[in-house]
Amino acid sequence: MLRLLASEIYKRWAMIIVDLPNEGATGALAARVAAVAKPGDVIALRGDLGAGKTSFVRAFIRARGAADATVPSPTFTLVQVYELPEATIWHFDFYRLRRPEEAWELGIEEAFAEGISLIEWPERAGALLPPETLEIALLPGSAPDARRAEISGGPGWTSRLAAIGAAA
Repeated sequence: MLRLLASEIYKRWAMIIVDLPNEGATGALAARVAAVAKPGDVIALRGDLGAGKTSFVRAFIRARGAADATVPSPTFTLVQVYELPEATIWHFDFYRLRRPEEAWELGIEEAFAEGISLIEWPERAGALLPPETLEIALLPGSAPDARRAEISGGPGWTSRLAAIGAAA
């Protein structure tokens, strides 16, 4: 089920909510986001441990053309970089950051400027995330394996969110 919401306070932001009954639906959502993502995009993935953030990233990277890629969680390495023909994808996991400034050491400046950045635990980056960041919160759904994705983005994401939502 999909609901399109417009905030009365922040009219410049668009939001969609997508019910995800299982991991396959999460992968399908990731593929839709991957289809509209472009270099310079920053995608922040929020959710508790086990919410499906890394599963989302795996499906995203595979949908971008790395179908056989092994996509580990960068919990210990903090970043994994995937050089793909159309764009370089940077997969960050900020869970172990102690201070937002530590993210600079991981190459976020280059990633934000030239690649597509997928960030787990983005709240640990503080104010370092750009204003046009696409926020995806993976929340518990109505069943044990179900999730609900709340997706919001600024003006640069409005038409792309409509495309993501139309396919849901």
